[in-house]
Parts: sequence; C-alpha cells; structure tokens
Amino acid sequence: MQVHIPLVKTVDNSYNIEIAPIEAMHFETKVAIITNPKVAGLHLGYLLSKITAKELYIITVPDGEEYKNQDSVNIILESLFNHRFNRKSLLIAFGGGVIGDMTGYVASIYQRGIDFMQVPTTLLSQVDASVGGKTGMNNSYGKNLIGAFHQPQSVLIDAHFLQTLPQREFGAGVAEIVKMAVTFNEDFFIFLEEADLSNKEVLQEAIKKAVQTKAGVVAQDEKEHGLRAALNYGHTFAHVIESQTSYTGFLHGEAVAIGMVMANRLAVKLHLMSEDDAQRVVLLLEKYNLPTTYKIANSESFYETFFLDKKSTDSHVTFILPVGIGGVKISDTIEKKLVLSVLDEF
Repeated sequence: MQVHIPLVKTVDNSYNIEIAPIEAMHFETKVAIITNPKVAGLHLGYLLSKITAKELYIITVPDGEEYKNQDSVNIILESLFNHRFNRKSLLIAFGGGVIGDMTGYVASIYQRGIDFMQVPTTLLSQVDASVGGKTGMNNSYGKNLIGAFHQPQSVLIDAHFLQTLPQREFGAGVAEIVKMAVTFNEDFFIFLEEADLSNKEVLQEAIKKAVQTKAGVVAQDEKEHGLRAALNYGHTFAHVIESQTSYTGFLHGEAVAIGMVMANRLAVKLHLMSEDDAQRVVLLLEKYNLPTTYKIANSESFYETFFLDKKSTDSHVTFILPVGIGGVKISDTIEKKLVLSVLDEF
C-alpha cells in the first residue's frame, strides 16, 4: 500500500538588496533586533531612529566568532518565547556575519520558520555573509556545521556603519571581495588592483560589484549543489585555520586570505594558475594588510581536518581552485600527496 503526497511546487524566494542609506520603516508586528554590545553601542541609536513597530525588542548576545554557538542561539530563542513571538513576527540581524548567521538560523527554526531582515554592519557581512541565505552556528567539530538555507526578507546595506569599522575588520571584508573577483570576474580583479577602497565612492562601487557577483551565483544555485560551492574559494583551508586557532587567532576574512594563498599554491602545482597570477593575488591581499602566511604544525593533522568540511565526503576532500584570474574549478579528485606537498610549504 502506498500513499502519495504531491509536494511539487515553485517557491519564489526573491528579495531586494538595497545599497543606500536606510529609510524609515514601520512594521505592524513584533520585531526583535538581534545585535551585540559593541554594535549596539556604536549604531543602535541610528537604526532605532529609522524603525517603528507594534512591539520592538532588543536582544544582545556576546560579540565574537567563539560565541556563534548553541548558548547564544538559546539566548535569542528564550527571549522570543518570553515575548511570545509568532510566525508573523520579524527578526532583524544587526551586526556582522556572526550575528547574521545566528539570527538567520534562529529565524529558520523558530516555530519552523519566520521572516528576518539583514542589516549588516561590517564590510565582510555587507558583501558576502548577508547575501544568499546561508545561516548557522559553530560547534566543537567545526564552523557552520549546523544550519539551514533560509533567505532573508531583504538586505539593507548602509555605508554609514563602515565609518567606525577597524582596519582589520575592513581588510577582512576586502578578502571576501577579492575572493569573488578571482573566481568569477577578471575585470573586477583588475579594478581592485587599481582601486583605492579608502575612497567612499570607489568602495561603494566595489560593494555593488561584489554583491552583484554573489547574487548572480546564488540565483543559479541557491542551495549549493554545484556552482555556489565556488564561493567557498579559500574557505576549505580557512576553516581548518580557524578551528586550529579556536576562532580567536584570525578574523574570518583574514583566515580566508591565507586560505586563498594556499588554494592558489595547489592551483599552481596543478597548472591551473600561473606563478605570476598567484603573486598578483598575494600583492592585492597585502595591499590591505591581510595575512598571507601561516605556520602549519602538522600537515597530516591539518589534512584530516578537511574531512569536517561540509563539501567533503568520507573519502574525498573537495577543493575550490582558481583557473587563472576570473575562472574556477571544483575538484574532489586531487591526490593527498599533492595536497600535503602544499601544506608542507606552510
């Protein structure tokens, strides 16, 4: 005996990304702004001047990648239950990538899914983390291993928040911009080589180009079955670095910068990228004081940690490799000894 449940349907998860000063908003529902003390101290007043709602609450969680965990998620969930949020309620992620990822994850699981909005306050979250609907948290096994694809209702990118951004945080965002240019857009990479991102107008153009690049990829492959995985260029190595340093040694973008350099070394050995192009990437990263070296204590241990990456399987590690500048290749057939030879260089 068989009972068929017909669930074939078309779902429109489209939304807008506004790159402009935030305009006044009113919500006829309960709204919670999820943030951390640092962002709240700098910018909460500005955001509150733009928002009115039926009921408005502020929920703060500790600041830092090491707090992107179940304890912080529970803080958010408990507050939502205490204030009797329902399926018509709205969450606003107000912070960097950590806040955005956790808020999106909570929105995906609270009463099996409610709406949320992204208001990213760092360059990294504006160009990458807030776009595409990836949500999640870390655990003892690694980064973002628990999560869901849950698209935001909208993304509001306001350059106002970047005025107080420390230089290291700015550089971390540049790393994610470089990542997209290397893998998808050679003209964009050349633009970045010549650009002065300390100029507000030039920076806005770079943000727009980066967001357009990522949006185009997400539109083709929302849930990372193929092409979207290429956006993880540098991340396979970076996640191991972050894990080994307990998420405190490097900012995420800094680890990605090192990861790109490692991926490029592997690409050079596979004749996918020239030495000259690999050096161009290093020079662009160093232009923004990003780290490009890392001391690997044990190559074998580093390699084994790759298997906790979501793109890998029990027996194959998936690597995202540049093809020159502007191209990309995803491969899970690279011999271990070749990868170890790259790791030994570090």
